[in-house]
Amino acid sequence: MITTAVQASNLPLVLIFGPFDPSGSSSLPADAVTCASLGCHPLSTLTAILVQDTASLEEIQPIAPELIDDQARCLLEDMNVQAIKVGPVYTTEAVSVLAQIAADYSHVPLVLHLSPTPDESLLDDTDPEELQLALLELLMPQTDIVVADYHLLEQWDAQGIFAHAGTPAQALLQYGAKWILSTGAPLRPGHGSHLLQGPRNETASWSWQAPAARLADADGPLACAITTELAHGRDVQQAVETAISLSAPLAARTFQPGMGQRLINRSAS
Repeated sequence: MITTAVQASNLPLVLIFGPFDPSGSSSLPADAVTCASLGCHPLSTLTAILVQDTASLEEIQPIAPELIDDQARCLLEDMNVQAIKVGPVYTTEAVSVLAQIAADYSHVPLVLHLSPTPDESLLDDTDPEELQLALLELLMPQTDIVVADYHLLEQWDAQGIFAHAGTPAQALLQYGAKWILSTGAPLRPGHGSHLLQGPRNETASWSWQAPAARLADADGPLACAITTELAHGRDVQQAVETAISLSAPLAARTFQPGMGQRLINRSAS
């Protein structure tokens, strides 16, 4: 019994910020399942409650920023967290709270998984452009690695979101992020690459093949795997390389429980 307790206490801890997706297709609890399957204990801080199925997102109820702060600091003051993953947040006030937490725990690696901004009709009293700017200006400087779909970054660039010149990834680096992983950059039909760019012009790329069907939260397992690898003590480049090899087989196992998108079977070993 003593041996078991010691082993349990050495399990790396990952703190996940994200909304509760009741379909289990993304964010919480999907990230918690992925995190646990990759050898870490997930802690969670709720940023919103979603009304969602596998086909569509119908409603977003953001959590008050004070409650986000209370949830996270209660955990961080009690336990020694090894890595943090930030998923979707829906108000500029929540971004500000996250940025302050990240600054106070700057020794803990932070992974920011960028996701599309929801339709304005789902965000009461929130300007999507102001939310994007808050992420760039407040949270980006606290981020060790950004994981973002290549097409999402191209879309933000076309909308004129970035104030800095160069490619979208270069713009994110100028906002203060240490590393950028652009996923699914197209090379030829059905094939692409994941491109990692660093603060001193470091680059690395890995081949990627588009899935046969559109998946919910296709990059979720990869962002989670990077976070768990950082929690295990890997540097960013090692974490990304290992995470790609761990998440690719996971993303290949899918099922369709409802009438919408196919989901990744995150519980598969």
